[in-house]
Parts: sequence; C-alpha cells; structure tokens
Amino acid sequence: MSISHSSNSLKAVTLTHVRYQRGDRLGHFLAWVSLIPVFISLGGFVSHILFRRELQVIFFACGLIASQFINEVIKTSVQQSRPETCALLEMCDSHGWPSSHSQYMFFFAIYFALLSILRSRTPKLLLATLPWPLAILTMYSRVYLGYHTVAQVFAGAALGLLLGAIWFWMVNYVLIGYFPAIEESSIGRLLYLKDCSHIPNVLKFEYDNARAARTRMAARKLSAD
Repeated sequence: MSISHSSNSLKAVTLTHVRYQRGDRLGHFLAWVSLIPVFISLGGFVSHILFRRELQVIFFACGLIASQFINEVIKTSVQQSRPETCALLEMCDSHGWPSSHSQYMFFFAIYFALLSILRSRTPKLLLATLPWPLAILTMYSRVYLGYHTVAQVFAGAALGLLLGAIWFWMVNYVLIGYFPAIEESSIGRLLYLKDCSHIPNVLKFEYDNARAARTRMAARKLSAD
C-alpha cells in the first residue's frame, strides 16, 4: 500500500489523533471504526462493571487487559517496524507486530461469540455473529489508514482468537467454579459482585423481580395507610 501524505493533508478525529487523508470519506469512517476498542472499553466494560458488577464481565475485561499486556510484551521483544506510511502520519511511537487493535477486537469477538452460544436463549447464531463485522472492519482500517501492514493485523487477529478462546475456556470451565466463593466473600459483598451464570434469562429475571419488588412496596404502603 503506497500513500503519499503531506502534513497539510492530514486530519485527526477530534480528541483521538487517529489520522486520515483530508477529504477521504472512507478514511474518516475507518478512523472512527479504528476507535471501536476504545468505545467497547469505556462505554461497554467500564459502565457495565460500575453499574452491573457481574463476575463474567469482570473476568472478560481482565482477559482483554491481559491480552493487551501480552501484545505489548511481544511488540517490545520483536520490535518490528510499522509501515512507512505510519511514519508519515507522525503518530507511530510504538512497534507494529502484532496489531493491538486487531488482537483486541478478535479476542472480544471470539469470547463474545462463544459466550453467546453457551448462554443466550435468543437466536444464538445471530447474536454470535454480531462482533465479527466490527472486528474485520477494525483490522481493515488499520491497514487502510497506514498504521499497520497486512501481516501485522493478521498476526494480531490470530493471537486475539487464540488468547480469547483459551481465556473463555479458563473462565467458563475452570474459574467459574470459584464465582460463588467470590460472590460470598467480604470483598464481593462490599462491592456487590454477583454471578448471573446460573440464571438462564437475566433480563427476564431482573424484570420479574423489579415488578415483584414494586408490588410488595405498594402493598406495604397500603397496609401502612
């Protein structure tokens, strides 16, 4: 991929510094696509952990963090340069192999897909396929925008798939046995950590309990009056 960039023709998505060619609508779209890992981390995991406190999600997030740490260790050890286009973007201050964006998204996609197949009662195939287009678009965006080579994004994708599958197995077939103990621990009680793995339909469970609680409160109010 050969792109001729000049400093005057480069434009960054505001507050993100993901650069694309000025006037390139596809590049602008892919610059936002490239930020999907940020949106998932901040908008998805942080908010979900703060307000839901589910152990499955917490361990999912821990796996992604560990995956990114492994990515950084590999990058530092291998020290493979990014493509020349990345130097022209003036935003590349780390090594390129494997792509951390691709690794993140494919880890997320495989874990999400396997979890959907294991636990969801909605059409499992449909739910399991949802993250894959985003993962592929993110991988493509890193090459199109000049931040990585094709080999670097495929290496990240392969590593993400491998680590995601291994971590899913570890959490859902080994560590899940410790969830009740974590839930009942002093820290678990203090932080309101909970395990919903045994509930077939969490949405319906919470809906039914919310309605039941409201009915009980209304009955107590009537009896008090």
